[in-house]
Amino acid sequence: MKNIDEKELVGVKEIARRANVSIATVDRVLHKRNGVSLKTKEKIESIIKELDYQPNILARRLASKKVLKLAVLIPEVSAETAFWQAPLNGILKAEEEIKRYGISIEKYFFDQNNIATFEKQTKLILDKRYDGILLAPMFIDESIEFVNASKKYNTPYVFINSDIPNQDSLCYIGPNLYHSGYMGAHLLNYLLKEGEKVLLVNISKEINTHHHLLRKEEGFRNYFTEHNKKQEVVKIDIRQTDYASVERHLDEIFEKNKEIKAIFVSNSRVSSVARYVEQHQLRGLILIGFDFLPENIDFLKKDIIDFLICQKPQEQGYRGIMALYNKMVHNINTDKVNFMPIDIISRENYMFYEN
Repeated sequence: MKNIDEKELVGVKEIARRANVSIATVDRVLHKRNGVSLKTKEKIESIIKELDYQPNILARRLASKKVLKLAVLIPEVSAETAFWQAPLNGILKAEEEIKRYGISIEKYFFDQNNIATFEKQTKLILDKRYDGILLAPMFIDESIEFVNASKKYNTPYVFINSDIPNQDSLCYIGPNLYHSGYMGAHLLNYLLKEGEKVLLVNISKEINTHHHLLRKEEGFRNYFTEHNKKQEVVKIDIRQTDYASVERHLDEIFEKNKEIKAIFVSNSRVSSVARYVEQHQLRGLILIGFDFLPENIDFLKKDIIDFLICQKPQEQGYRGIMALYNKMVHNINTDKVNFMPIDIISRENYMFYEN
């Protein structure tokens, strides 16, 4: 360890010697801190490039003997949807890459159908005073309360999957929710005749607090409005997420609206609607939903789901952790907003897609 530290110091000393500045000034430039004139900064950066100098982060982190602790708070994987396994896989991948630098990650999970479980986990995290937080802010008011409390300790936090406007997060990494819904309507525009009826389905126990569903719905409706389309949008909110409840609600809506030609499901539970379509032999219906999950792919292969809108949730988890790591270890900021691509998956291309 000593030899590694000495080698690191020799590199910094050589840069300082060539630039005719102190080691402290070189250190400020390396860590992107203020207090160095632009002319001096550019001179030092030129020497760093010339020497191809790479700071030994491993040596520096181990020498500090301080373990940086990150907390992750995301929904748990449930029997209803395996969506959150993908972000968790990305988090685990990032953890494997950075754990040798003295960084530990503790994962906390909540039931996305139960606000109380979210609040319970936030209290546990605040009590432990973590150095950084990765959060999926599913419940708006409770998430704002949580991040405001973390600000008192100057704890940086990153949002994934859904954003909350006007919050001082380190960054947001995830879909543009509005444009995701807008894209769904755009796809249907190619497939429907003017005036044909569309069913918009939200499936969640906490619909009124699920910011991501509401923003998708807003984008979906606004596409038709902005393009002066005459499509009638019938909406149903299903607050009990088990299949029997989904089936009962869809029975009622189709009894009153037999002329429905397309269904747009605003989240990953599109497989429940696809199951209904299959069991009730509803031929010719266009069905669009979200997320590259095994149960959704099965219905895609059967040609019951026409399109899935996907936005790389595994990469969201990975990049969220790396954004915290880069800030705390390298003092490098990530762009404030990092939107994932809006990918359209069909029966013809699903086998080539990576989540």
